[in-house]
Amino acid sequence: MILKDIWLDVKAVQERDPAARSALEVLLLYQGVHALIWHRFAHWFYRRHMFFLARLVSQLARFFTLIEIHPGAQLGHGILIDHGCGVVIGETTVVGDNCTIYQGVTLGGVGTQKGKRHPTLGNNVTVGAGAKILGSFEVGDNCTVAANAVLLKPLEDNITAVGIPARPVKKNGIPLPKEEKNLVSME
Repeated sequence: MILKDIWLDVKAVQERDPAARSALEVLLLYQGVHALIWHRFAHWFYRRHMFFLARLVSQLARFFTLIEIHPGAQLGHGILIDHGCGVVIGETTVVGDNCTIYQGVTLGGVGTQKGKRHPTLGNNVTVGAGAKILGSFEVGDNCTVAANAVLLKPLEDNITAVGIPARPVKKNGIPLPKEEKNLVSME
């Protein structure tokens, strides 16, 4: 299963990164793929309650890739972490299939409480460079969170959100009228 996940991540990079020339290049030279490979092993240890080994693997990955993924995070298939330096993914984060995460992204919590405290991303979500998604809520399928946005509230499917704090500006690729922009979050 881990090998299949790794292969799907490599193929995702080949499909979505125009600079990728071959699967071998992606496998050997892409730090985002390396971070995902390390994470998949760390997560295997984490699920088996071998927390020290899981954390050791994740810390080694952070050292070598500059991408920090907590071993408890649940990551789907076909993820692209592009130019991933500075990416932080918290313990209770869930990332769906075919998501794209750019450099400097934080999928983090906003408190110190126990339990679910990080976001859940649906499938086909794109998170722009420097964006922060903070808190325990859902971002729907096919959403885009713009570069440097700070998202603190849930989003329905097919929404583009921008700004600080992030607000919806498009649904299904169509600009929202000003009065509707506050109505499309999932609250």
